[in-house]
Amino acid sequence: MNELKIKGIYKHFKGDFYLVEDVALDSETKEEFVVYRRLYEDCGLWIRPKAMFLSEVNHKKYPNVQQKYRFELQHIRSVQE
Repeated sequence: MNELKIKGIYKHFKGDFYLVEDVALDSETKEEFVVYRRLYEDCGLWIRPKAMFLSEVNHKKYPNVQQKYRFELQHIRSVQE
């Protein structure tokens, strides 16, 4: 199962990187949304339903994608370690 880490850096299956800022709740439905910032261009802030953020890639639609999940947590180590 895919995990969600606040302040984690995630790679989208199409290649770009994103920083998870937090999880927000819809005031009407209480559905959880991931609030994330793209780490390129204008560093815009986006939201997506948590279930969709953590979902698997549709490999029928994208058969050449190696990544299992739509967004995958990256383990970035310091260069000083």
